Amino acid sequence: MGKNNSGTRRIQPILWISTLYFAMGVPFVTINAVSGIMYKDMGVSDSQITFWTALILFSWTLKPLWSPFLEIYKTKKFFVVFTQFAIGILFALVALSLPMHDFFKYSIALFAVIAFCGATHDVVADGTYIGFLTNKEQAKYIGWQGAFYNLAKIISSGALVYFAGVLEKTKGVTNAWMIIMVIYALLFFLLAIYHYFILPKENKEEHKEEKNAGNVRKELWEVITSFFTKKKILWCILFIILYRFAEGFAIKIAPLFFKAPRTSGGLGLSTSDIGLIYGTYGSAAFILGSVLAGYFISARGLKRSLIWLCCAFNIPFVVYALLAYYQPSDLLPVGIAVVVEYFGYGFGFVGLMLYMMQQIAPGKHKTAHYAFATGIMNLGVMIPGMFSGMISDWIGYKMFFIWVLIATIPAFLATLFVPFPYPENQKEQQINS
Repeated sequence: MGKNNSGTRRIQPILWISTLYFAMGVPFVTINAVSGIMYKDMGVSDSQITFWTALILFSWTLKPLWSPFLEIYKTKKFFVVFTQFAIGILFALVALSLPMHDFFKYSIALFAVIAFCGATHDVVADGTYIGFLTNKEQAKYIGWQGAFYNLAKIISSGALVYFAGVLEKTKGVTNAWMIIMVIYALLFFLLAIYHYFILPKENKEEHKEEKNAGNVRKELWEVITSFFTKKKILWCILFIILYRFAEGFAIKIAPLFFKAPRTSGGLGLSTSDIGLIYGTYGSAAFILGSVLAGYFISARGLKRSLIWLCCAFNIPFVVYALLAYYQPSDLLPVGIAVVVEYFGYGFGFVGLMLYMMQQIAPGKHKTAHYAFATGIMNLGVMIPGMFSGMISDWIGYKMFFIWVLIATIPAFLATLFVPFPYPENQKEQQINS
């Protein structure tokens, strides 16, 4: 098994990569997708849902600004466990807010705090992944990382949404979603306990140097300036924003489109139908796509693979346009469409993550620079997501998903001309073995 940086026996990385990235995905997916279904069930309008649930994702963009302060006193492991406990408490408070008269105001505020904790968790989780794995291991596990990150999407928008639909029939809408929020809370308490024992420990020698807010501010300025002076960084930033631009529109509206009545251009599916489609048809397709992409990249190299990954990620959005046009009443074609989209999503997403790790993050401040890259990447999802509801209300679901396909064009252009500042065969960072 080898040894980690602390000199103790090294735990197999897959034992903590799987749960760490699952925990990373749950807050983002819950706020970005599941909350929309919940609010739709509770009578909130599409434009309100998409604007506010997208706006509070801004924490994931701003997270690099506080990431250096996380290392003043404590380790990455401490903040992983702490933020997971905090997220558990916050989900419990969301559950308590739902029966209130102004439930949307209170719950969206709590989701905003969950977003802050989730973004902080992302920084330390990515720092653990980059700091304890060599380049070869990063490439080896990138498919699994992506699979478990997005397995959160399957569990949250699949199994738990399905369960909410079942509970609605006997408990009512409000009580059903209160139970789901409590399940989220318990899940994060368990994850925090598990990671307290399983995460690798950092070398305490690395934390001997005394730090304070003053020199951390200087370090932050150095991190920012060194990031934006990297070779061809503006082209790299343009690429990571545009790669997911169409997704930002599609991911906010797709579940609302599934839920909307057929007379409004939707598919008229029940909450449990939506959960069943995502949780069964989509789950295997997504995980298979993520894992296969890791091996595909490992065999061909990222540079030769990237345009194919972009195609896999963006072209499947055509299925939503077809569903909006034909409005099938049978679940089978909807399930097939989700399988196609989720396989492509899983296959294409890992290429973007590996590009940020190996072409943007390398250097003295690789953890912070990776946080910058992922934060900027989220702008490509957040900005179109904020206005997706207004656009779909304006032009209808049919034309909206045509617009999504048009929005994929910048991703293809950015991918064709994306720079590779670092050679793919650069010498790996070695970890004690």
